[in-house]
Amino acid sequence: MMKRFRYIIVLAWVTGIVSACTDLDTKMNNQWSVDDTWTNAEKAQGVLLSVYQDVLTVPDAWDGNFLDAATDNAMTRVYDSSVYRAGQGGFSRTNNPLGNWSACYDQLQRIHTFLDNGLTDEIRYSISSDEIDQAYKKRLRGEAIFLRAWCSFNLLRMYGGKTDNGQVLGYPIVTHYITPEEAAHPESFSRDSYEDCVKQICYDCDEAMALLPLTYSGGDAILGDQAFGRASGLSAAALKVRTLLYAASPAYQPDNIVRLNGMGDYTVVDETAYQAKWERVANYADEVLAMSGMKNYSALVPKDLYDGGDAQSAEFLFRTFVGRNHGLEQRHYPPFYFGNAQTTPSQNLADAFPAKNGFPITDSRSLYDETDPYDCQRDNRFDVNLYYQGRQFGANSSYIDVTPGGKDSGYMNVNATRTGYYLAKFMNTVADFLKPLEEQDSRHYNPMLRKAEVWFNFAEASNEAFGPKVVGPGCTKSAYDVIKTIREKSGGITDVTYLDEMAASKETFRTLIQNERRIEFAFENQRFWDLRRWLLPLNEPIYGMQVTRDGSGDEAFKVVKVEDRPLNDVRYYYMPLPYLEVQKNPNLINNKGW
Repeated sequence: MMKRFRYIIVLAWVTGIVSACTDLDTKMNNQWSVDDTWTNAEKAQGVLLSVYQDVLTVPDAWDGNFLDAATDNAMTRVYDSSVYRAGQGGFSRTNNPLGNWSACYDQLQRIHTFLDNGLTDEIRYSISSDEIDQAYKKRLRGEAIFLRAWCSFNLLRMYGGKTDNGQVLGYPIVTHYITPEEAAHPESFSRDSYEDCVKQICYDCDEAMALLPLTYSGGDAILGDQAFGRASGLSAAALKVRTLLYAASPAYQPDNIVRLNGMGDYTVVDETAYQAKWERVANYADEVLAMSGMKNYSALVPKDLYDGGDAQSAEFLFRTFVGRNHGLEQRHYPPFYFGNAQTTPSQNLADAFPAKNGFPITDSRSLYDETDPYDCQRDNRFDVNLYYQGRQFGANSSYIDVTPGGKDSGYMNVNATRTGYYLAKFMNTVADFLKPLEEQDSRHYNPMLRKAEVWFNFAEASNEAFGPKVVGPGCTKSAYDVIKTIREKSGGITDVTYLDEMAASKETFRTLIQNERRIEFAFENQRFWDLRRWLLPLNEPIYGMQVTRDGSGDEAFKVVKVEDRPLNDVRYYYMPLPYLEVQKNPNLINNKGW
């Protein structure tokens, strides 16, 4: 009876996911029986595809906003959105605006249902060949195991944290389908240790790697180009590196290794144990960087994000695409160009981009002039991310004007930017893209795992484990080598004077790496988590650039505070567990401060 109940649930999940797959049979979805689900390849695979559909999200998945709008990188004008509440400290025991507990466990249930029923001898993915059928099943099992690791990591990232008694806990590990009988006894579940969660995710990544090709290429029906976008061996390897990186970060160490003293303040108590975790990351990341397709660093091609077409970017290891439409532009273009300007970059982020000679703009050697802030040549990634006063808007013949009365100012439209900046990353640059009645479309990609991240993760770990310029045991490069390459290829910075100065110590090089990571992955929704895992200040106010123009046409620039961020308690480093789950299950120990 329980198996029958389980299959009915699965049929509900499948409905709509594979409704387009009607070439084999024309029956309506609601005409398929329970047995049909696990004897028809399209229907069975639909259960797994439904998980893909859930985890592969648009980059502005938080009520039409980027998660960066809850950090010092940006702000949102959508005041009833989840990211606005998060940026204002709107977390409580009864409400986590970013919570994903139920969604992740629902995804895990579907994955385990597929693993139990979608790979049996009763179902054939190839009628003509046992060999091809087994090859399909091997790939699909690898995908399911990767997706289990992905969903589990999302739980760990959201809910993993230090407790009031100094432990570090993760989530209740689940590696099988939870029956109704088991679900009726929540007290039988408890949070596993953070390290045990890490081990399980890494184990799944290893298994997925053993089952999947590193990449999909060629004309093979199972492992060829047509499967690109599904989980691969390299995506599993990159996820494992990310998981190990989080596990080494100071926020996720028990009190006997790292003591949290206050906001932005921690002390390493056991240097040996702490360093060992960073060595683990560095050594594995170095292995991954030696894999085929990973050996050379390449800068992000911005066009791949907003007009990738059917071509596949080799930089993206796990990504989704938004079918040909213009939704992102509608949400984030300036109002003058028929957008809503929902997420706008901050002056805080603008200040993070160094000058082209490698020096931060706060250094007198950078040639930055605060009276003419956009005249100095900046890191290439500045223009990748930001539209600012006087910059041509895409291929249009007009230029951004945020001065009072300017077409892109609040004087002209209540939805205009409050920071003086508009978002450039992910935005199509074609002229008149949203012209009414003539709107254009393009395919947008959201890279959720990039090759560049593995390079950054190696650099961060190697610096912590061995120092800036030391090539660690078993490694082939140093943190300095990697950051030098990144700054040259992504930023267009060839002068190493400042790089050498920052390499004087592990601490100063750490600061440089954190800033490089910030500007490389801006609006890829990583800053929110990076601030927390590094125990960096969360309450930095949001600043903007106020631009005025006098009667002679001369412009004046002034940095102004736009919004406060009242995240001034250590509990904001960690997310609260869902109140109802804690009420049902006394074994669920909540995170510090909750």
